Amino acid sequence: MSMLASRRVAFHLAAAAAVSIALPGIGTAVAADPVQLVQTTAQQVIDIVKTKTGADRQAAILAVLQANFDMPAMGRSALGTHWNQATESERARFLKAVATAEAKAYSERFGQYGGQTLTVGKVTPRANGVSIVDSRLNQTTGQPIKLEWEVRNDRIADVKVEGVSMVMTRRSDFNSYIQNNGGKVEPLVKELEARAAR
Repeated sequence: MSMLASRRVAFHLAAAAAVSIALPGIGTAVAADPVQLVQTTAQQVIDIVKTKTGADRQAAILAVLQANFDMPAMGRSALGTHWNQATESERARFLKAVATAEAKAYSERFGQYGGQTLTVGKVTPRANGVSIVDSRLNQTTGQPIKLEWEVRNDRIADVKVEGVSMVMTRRSDFNSYIQNNGGKVEPLVKELEARAAR
C-alpha cells in the first residue's frame, strides 16, 4: 500500500473514530472533560463496529454527527470563502448533504476496523475554551498514528491525523470541486446530495 493510500485509510479510521462521541447512548450529547470525551469516542466506535451494520450503522453515525459535532461551524470552515457566496438555501442543503454523505462514507469504511486501539496523551488548553487532546491510534501492524482532537464546548471541532486537519482537507477538496465547476457552490451541493443518496 502506498504512503498516500495508507494515510487515507488512517485518516478515514480516525475520522470514523471521531464520529462516535456519545454517552451513554448514540446520538446523545455529552458534557465531559476532553480526555473522557476522546476515550469514550474510541470505545463507542468499537461498539458500533461490533453491533451495527448497513442502514442502522449509517443512521447511528448520522445521529451522532448531528448531536455531537459542531457541524455548522465545520461546514462554514470547510466551504471557506464560498460560504459567504452561497445562498441560505444552498447553505442549509450543503450542511444536510455533507453530514449525510459523511455518515454514509464512514459507515462503509467502518469495515476496515481491525483491532485498532486509542491511547490518549496530554491535553493542551488553548484560547476561547478550546482543548487539544493528543492521542495515538495503535494499529495491529505498522506504526501508531498521531491524532490531535480539537474539542470546543464539549464537541469535536476538528481532528488532525499526523498533523493534517480533517476540516482543512475537506476545504481543499470542496474548493477544488467548486473551482472545477464554474466557481459555484450549487454543483458541490448536488454532488454531495447524490453521494448521500447512492
